[in-house]
Amino acid sequence: MAVIGAHGVTKLYGSMKALDGVSISVEQGDFFGFFGPNGAGKTTLIRILTGQLEPTAGTATVLGVDAVKEPMRVKELIGIVPEVESPPTYLTGYEYLYFVGMVKKLDKLEDRIERWLSFFDLEEKKGTICKDMSKGMRQKLMLASAFIHEPKLLFLDEPFINLDPIYQRQLREYLEEYIAKGGTVFMASHILEISERLCNRLAIVNLGRVVAQGALDELVKEGDNLEKLFLRSVGLKDLGGEERRRPS
Repeated sequence: MAVIGAHGVTKLYGSMKALDGVSISVEQGDFFGFFGPNGAGKTTLIRILTGQLEPTAGTATVLGVDAVKEPMRVKELIGIVPEVESPPTYLTGYEYLYFVGMVKKLDKLEDRIERWLSFFDLEEKKGTICKDMSKGMRQKLMLASAFIHEPKLLFLDEPFINLDPIYQRQLREYLEEYIAKGGTVFMASHILEISERLCNRLAIVNLGRVVAQGALDELVKEGDNLEKLFLRSVGLKDLGGEERRRPS
């Protein structure tokens, strides 16, 4: 069953076309990777799918809900980790998770908060206000806020950024377990080594257009890897190779 559907999604900023007729489909249980160079349109599509931005043209549905017509309903159903860690600077870590839980009307909220503070080793920092946290701590807090209500679908924009290798591994193992239990993930990331271990399907976008899409094991041939596929798809030679003209 498709849990995400984007059909002909286009987004214009003045005369600049950030997305150009993007169509993707994500099935329940997929770990779907969305890759592209900086400025290719990854975050723009995530913002449209999560009800934060309206497309200029095209349609977007998430868990059967029209993301353009019912953005608040979409936000209730999903978990989101944005590209830039952005918890309110004036709240403590505990207060932020409590606020998220109250907005979502969660039961057993104290237990949920303690679980994620413990998972990310933030218990001793739960009274620290967010502006005094390190980037890594804020990233952990944003991850905790996305996971706390146990959504069926996660949108993750660079979730491994600012995490040290220990927590990158811990997060990867949690996401593998989440998928095994029937969850679905839509992830944009530049960390291709980790992504290749997690994703079963993917799309690569360049200059606002999808240039490759499908199952990872079909797109990445024997002796190949995701990094080489990515470079070829966006118009570059092999690793360390000479740059070719990107598709216009």
